[in-house]
Amino acid sequence: MPAKDTVATVISCMRYRDAPAAIDWLQRAFGFEPQLVVPDAHGGIAHAQLRFGNGMAMLGSLRDDEFGKLMTHPDQTGGRETQSAYLIVDDADAAYAKAKAAGATIVMDIKDEDYGGRGFSCRDLEGHLWNFGTYDPWTEPQA
Repeated sequence: MPAKDTVATVISCMRYRDAPAAIDWLQRAFGFEPQLVVPDAHGGIAHAQLRFGNGMAMLGSLRDDEFGKLMTHPDQTGGRETQSAYLIVDDADAAYAKAKAAGATIVMDIKDEDYGGRGFSCRDLEGHLWNFGTYDPWTEPQA
């Protein structure tokens, strides 16, 4: 059963080779705001929580621990992902321009979607796939 009294019940989790640089980049490129950043003893990040609106991404440094053994970095899979995050934005064109200016690799150019909304897909500085769009499944009429 999902938690009933929380802001968001689905949060993406990922690992980065250089998590401190990723946190800085995600702030500049996508507008994330750090809520909690816990450094580890090796100059990396043990755990970080980055807010985006009422959503969140949790991340940490890539390491060979119990959870890390379940993860694969995009550079180990030829850039293929089994899942990705979708961020709902008010202005997809502004998000596109900001991400592109920060060096995001655009993999699906900005366009109007057949199902509604406008969006694009890009990769961050370590190759993780991110999707942005104005389509809001919480407010769009369902068939």
